Amino acid sequence: MKERIIGAVLILLIGIPLIMIGGKVFTLSCSLFAVLALKEIMELKEHHNQIPKGIFFICVIDLVLFLFSSLKNDSLFLNLPYKYLLFTFLSLFVPTLLYKKEKYTTKEAMYLLGSVLFLALAFYSIIFVRNYNIYIFVYLLFISIFTDSFALFVGKLIGKHKCSPIISPKKTWEGCIGGCFFGVVLSLIYYFWFIEAFSLPIVFLTIFLSIIGQVGDLVFSKIKRENKIKDFSHLIPGHGGILDRFDSFIFIVMTYILFIGIL
Repeated sequence: MKERIIGAVLILLIGIPLIMIGGKVFTLSCSLFAVLALKEIMELKEHHNQIPKGIFFICVIDLVLFLFSSLKNDSLFLNLPYKYLLFTFLSLFVPTLLYKKEKYTTKEAMYLLGSVLFLALAFYSIIFVRNYNIYIFVYLLFISIFTDSFALFVGKLIGKHKCSPIISPKKTWEGCIGGCFFGVVLSLIYYFWFIEAFSLPIVFLTIFLSIIGQVGDLVFSKIKRENKIKDFSHLIPGHGGILDRFDSFIFIVMTYILFIGIL
């Protein structure tokens, strides 16, 4: 518990200033987090063979280009330019001709292509929402934090019925419901106080996002279960790696973006 508290303090000390500053500093920070997340994905041994260091470097370049593409206009989705999509495809598949079969194959190239595109969409979505509106960004962050924290607290306090014993043995229905309730109520208090007056669609959206956040957490838990690991890395004391902390938030932010046009 002490280690977890220390980790939480470190997250706050680093995260709050970055969110407040925004702009290029925030984009650069998200790029760093994305690269660390990519490293965590590449270290999942059950999904692929050992990735050559040169290919990892190419993936880093592809990912950073995506995340700094906000100044470009030739976009397909969320300002992700089509020329970077083409560059990523070519840069990952052409090298399969240069490596020996056991070193780097089209199987690894396909795995890395999916990983880079997923992380590009995930972290660019985070950058996009922060640039769109800092208050909305904090609202989405609160949904993730409050839902996760109270799900853990309520689950430990009164949790008895397992909701997904194979994927995440510690998760209970009591914890999920408690996390959703407090996550929604506290986030709505913030939203209606700092963003806009009461709106019934926002209430339903917040409930949905809280549920989606827990779904995201289960998805990443399944990845860890398939790879027989507890955490993606040990980067953050008591909290695991980047993907351990961003799991539910990624799903919440990307889902929110789908609803921006109808709010």
